[in-house]
Amino acid sequence: MQVSCSFCTRTFLFVIILTFFVAGLSLVLTDSTPIQVVEYWGGGFWSLLAFTMQMVLVLVTGHTLASSPIFKKGLGSLASVPKTPGQAIVLVSVVSLLACWVNWGFGLVIGALFARELANKVDGVDYRLLIASAYSGFLVWHGGLSGSVPLTIATPKHFSENLIGIVPTSETIFSAYNLVIVAALFVLIPLMNRLMMPAKDQTITIDRSLLEDANSLQAAAVEADALTPADRLENSRLLSMVTGALGLCFLALYVRENGWNLNLDIVNFIFLFLGILLHGTPRRFLEAVGNAVKGSSGIIIQFPFYAGLMGIMVSSGLATALSEAFVSISTESTFHVLVFWSAGLVNFFVPSGGGQWAVQAPVMLEAAQSMDVSMAKTAMEVAWGDAWTNMIQPFWALPALAIAGLKAKDIMGFCLIILFVSGAVISLGFFLL
Repeated sequence: MQVSCSFCTRTFLFVIILTFFVAGLSLVLTDSTPIQVVEYWGGGFWSLLAFTMQMVLVLVTGHTLASSPIFKKGLGSLASVPKTPGQAIVLVSVVSLLACWVNWGFGLVIGALFARELANKVDGVDYRLLIASAYSGFLVWHGGLSGSVPLTIATPKHFSENLIGIVPTSETIFSAYNLVIVAALFVLIPLMNRLMMPAKDQTITIDRSLLEDANSLQAAAVEADALTPADRLENSRLLSMVTGALGLCFLALYVRENGWNLNLDIVNFIFLFLGILLHGTPRRFLEAVGNAVKGSSGIIIQFPFYAGLMGIMVSSGLATALSEAFVSISTESTFHVLVFWSAGLVNFFVPSGGGQWAVQAPVMLEAAQSMDVSMAKTAMEVAWGDAWTNMIQPFWALPALAIAGLKAKDIMGFCLIILFVSGAVISLGFFLL
C-alpha cells in the first residue's frame, strides 16, 4: 500500500507540474495574459465532474464484480486446467485479455486473482512472469467494452461533442480496424508471454503458504447473528435479488429500444447491478465496494486538474496552435501513427485514459479536422496510445501488484518486451488498415 500511495503522490505532482507547463505555453504561444490564463484554468476546473464520476464507477464496479464469490470460485476451478507452466502462462494471458476487453477494472483484478490461483496449483511456473502475463492483458482495454475514449464520445453531452458529435461504438470499438488490432494482440500476447518463460534454473516460484487469502477464512457467518431488522436487511438475499432484477429489467428495455448501443453509463449500469446480484447480500456488496473505492483516489483528485488544463488549452487558443503545429509535420499517411505515438508519450505524464482524452482531445480533434481524416479513428489512436505505454507505466499495475505481493520492478522487464512488440503491431494496424 505504501508503493501505491507513493506513486499516487508522484502522479499528483505530475499533474501540478503539467498545469504550470501548459499555462506557460499558453503565455508564450498565444496572446493570453496571466490573469486570463488563471481565469481559463479556474473556469474549466469543474467541467468534468460527471465524467470523473463515470471513470470512478468503471474502476469500482469492475473491481467489485471481479471480487464476487462466483468469480473467485470459477477461477479456482479454471486454475486446475493447465498442467504445465507454459499452459498456465498462456491461459492467464487469455483470461486477462478477455476480462480486460470486457471491463478494465474487472480485468485487472480477475487477472491478478487468477495468477495467484495458478501459482498455487501449477508447479514450476515463474511467479513474476505469471503476474506480468496477467497485467499484459490490460493492453487491450481501450479497444474493448469499457474503453473510456470510445464510450465517452458515444455518450450524449460529452465534453468534445461540439467537435466530434456523438460517435457510435460501431465506428470505434466495433470498427474493422479496431477488431483486427484486438484479434492480433489476442494471438500475439499469449505467444510472447510463453516465449519469455525463463530457464528452469532462473525460474522464481513462490512459497504457496504466502498465497493463502486470510479474508477467505472470514466466512459470512454474520447472517446467523442478524437479530435486528436492520441486520436482516443488510444480509437479505431477497433484497439484492429484487434490486438486481430491477436493474436487469431496465437493461432489457434499453436494449429493446436502442440495441447494443453502449456508452459509459450503460456499461457502468450493467456492472453495478451484476455486482449487486452476484455478491448476494447488500452487506457483502458494500464491503466489496469499500475495498474497490480505495483505488479511485487518484481519479477523484486529479481529474479536476485535467479539466483545468483543458480549460486553458481551449480558451487560450493553445489547442489550436498545437494542432496546427502537429498538422504541419504530418501527412495523410503518417498522421494516424503519429497520433498513436504522441498519445503513448503523453500517457507517461497523464496516466489515465479519461484524463488524457480531456487533455489531448482539443488538440488532436482539431488537427484531424484540419487534415480531413476520420475523427473517430483519431480518437481510437489516442485511446490505443494510452493503453500501449501502460505496459511500462506502473500506475494501473498497482492493483495487480498489491494482490500479487510484488513490486513494479519484478514484472517491468517482461512488460517492456510486450511494449515493443505490441507497439509495432498497433502502429502497422493504424498505418495499413
